[in-house]
Amino acid sequence: MKQVLDQSESKMQKTLSVLREEYVEIRAGRANPNVLNKVMVDYYGTPTAISQLAAVSVTEARVLTIQPWDQSVCHAVEKAILSSDIGINPQSDGKVIRLIFPQMTEDRRKELAKEIAKQAEESKIAIRSIRRDAMEKLKSMKKSTEITEDDLKEAEKKMQDLTDKYCKEIDTLLEKKKKEIMEI
Repeated sequence: MKQVLDQSESKMQKTLSVLREEYVEIRAGRANPNVLNKVMVDYYGTPTAISQLAAVSVTEARVLTIQPWDQSVCHAVEKAILSSDIGINPQSDGKVIRLIFPQMTEDRRKELAKEIAKQAEESKIAIRSIRRDAMEKLKSMKKSTEITEDDLKEAEKKMQDLTDKYCKEIDTLLEKKKKEIMEI
């Protein structure tokens, strides 16, 4: 019984951490080095993260500076950014690449708010699915007399408490991200 609860909580934590990672990568008008996390550069035939090829820093509120350690890779970094889905055109002087984040429009903010709400709802669905699977395991354990009726009731209550806790954390994350998007 405890094993089922522990496995479920572990899965719920993973779901929450995936949502956090997705939210970090959302471009909210400010320069954020995390938007480059999924951009891979073809570096001598090997897909490599920009953070492994260059120093990435925020020089101004809406400007991200990428300074490759090897100047010969500058063009490849530019090409990778252009082909990615971050939607920003890099400006390069051959040594340093600058990404200037445009000011967000009200429509874009509302669109982003809907997008993050959808991601939050998908995470809640995943949490509820984990709960459902755990409940089925617990009921089959009861059926095979591994646990008693009282154990089942207690486990179901703990499972529901876990579900409520993680759904509430998702709501908190959502509100925080919405506030960040709408303030900028």
